[in-house]
Amino acid sequence: MLAELHQVSKNFDHPVLKEISLAIQQGDSIAIVGPSGSGKSTLLNILGTLDRPSAGRVVLNGETVDMLNDNQLATIRNHFIGFVFQMHYLLPQLTLHENILLPLLPEKDKATIKAAEERASRLIKRVGLTHLIHHLPGELSVGECQRAAVVRALVNKPGLLLADEPTGSLDETNAGELGDLLAELNREEQMGMVVVTHSMDLAGKMKKICRLHMGRLEKIEKP
Repeated sequence: MLAELHQVSKNFDHPVLKEISLAIQQGDSIAIVGPSGSGKSTLLNILGTLDRPSAGRVVLNGETVDMLNDNQLATIRNHFIGFVFQMHYLLPQLTLHENILLPLLPEKDKATIKAAEERASRLIKRVGLTHLIHHLPGELSVGECQRAAVVRALVNKPGLLLADEPTGSLDETNAGELGDLLAELNREEQMGMVVVTHSMDLAGKMKKICRLHMGRLEKIEKP
């Protein structure tokens, strides 16, 4: 099992998540839908160790992470989890290629770095950005930047990819293309994928759909 939530709850000034359990296996793709403010991003942040639950357990790659310190969690995030957000967050002063290789900065092992660089080159070609690798983000379209952000998230070959509204800043055409790309990469890479989205079109491209409502997570049967 790649990731598990066991009876996870989260409280701020009121309960946001209530005793949520979720299991993610290799090759799974899960869309989480629900109204704004329902706690979708909070759930994703807990799964990605960016936030801690008020109660319950989070297990990643067989390890319970609740008691790990910040440095240990950072190591897990860098090696096991890839993140894609609504905005691409590419650094404007770096080329597309430099942005994609940013996750390799903490890595010291030369063989690991070389393998990741070769993987990055394959992924860049896979998403059709080879001709743009020396361009700055300001010279690219929003869709191209978001594809680069997906490659950056995958460069360390994560077991789990977490995407928070990845098509939210894109027009309909680019959103559809990015959704297709995520579904294809999920099949090819056999990673686990959890996508938070308002788009039922994107959700429909995932293998499973869950709705978050009133703090509870419920599975939706796909047509």
